[in-house]
Amino acid sequence: MGVLDTFSLAGRVSVVTGANRGIGRALVVALAEAGSDVVLLVRDVANCAAVLAELEPLGVRTAVVTADVTDAREVQAAVDAAIAQLGRVDVLVNNAGACIHRPALEVTEDEWRTVMDVNVNGVWNCAQSFGRVMVAQGHGSIVNIGSMSANIVNRPQWQPAYNASKAAVHHLTRSLAAEWAPAGVRVNALAPGYIKTEMSPVDAPEFRRYWIEDAPMQRFGLPVELGPSVVFLASQASSFMTGEVMVVDGGYSLF
Repeated sequence: MGVLDTFSLAGRVSVVTGANRGIGRALVVALAEAGSDVVLLVRDVANCAAVLAELEPLGVRTAVVTADVTDAREVQAAVDAAIAQLGRVDVLVNNAGACIHRPALEVTEDEWRTVMDVNVNGVWNCAQSFGRVMVAQGHGSIVNIGSMSANIVNRPQWQPAYNASKAAVHHLTRSLAAEWAPAGVRVNALAPGYIKTEMSPVDAPEFRRYWIEDAPMQRFGLPVELGPSVVFLASQASSFMTGEVMVVDGGYSLF
């Protein structure tokens, strides 16, 4: 097998949570471009039209399943639906996330729970349910979308719940990787920096001084720039890699 062949996901089925916009949309397209059939796991089917249109010329099979990742029963139903429609699951990308900018003393109980529920419990629910299938079949790759915020404290905005949640995602990644490696299931994480999405106002003047000018590359990233890294982590190109966190942040966390 040639080196480029190891990046191919032909014959595989990949599930991406939060796949209808932002980073999730870019990742599901990247996986499809690598040859994978794809399952969009979303809360709102109506918002999938644009990404489905983008996937159609790629000639891969697609399916859309609905679930609130914070509800374990809905996630299990989504696993069953994905397998019923496409026959198997080989790759899971845990992308769905939430962030609230708020100083610690002003964070409400509901805000804290919302961020933790989506970013930690959601990742756990999906990893456990899809991981059960992967362990049983003896192979699989899980990519959890973490953040450089697991390793730094962002500024000028305060986001204690988000930072803590992504640190939990990174260590959960290591825990699952250690436990499931003997079963042939690899678990890694991708930790993006500031990426231009609906959730990250990288163009806002009040953030440019800290988010852009302080970064060695002095720019924000685009969702499409994360696609190759996820394909690497999902494919046989990273066959001897598990429990790792790949940081893609333009060098921001170097300082």
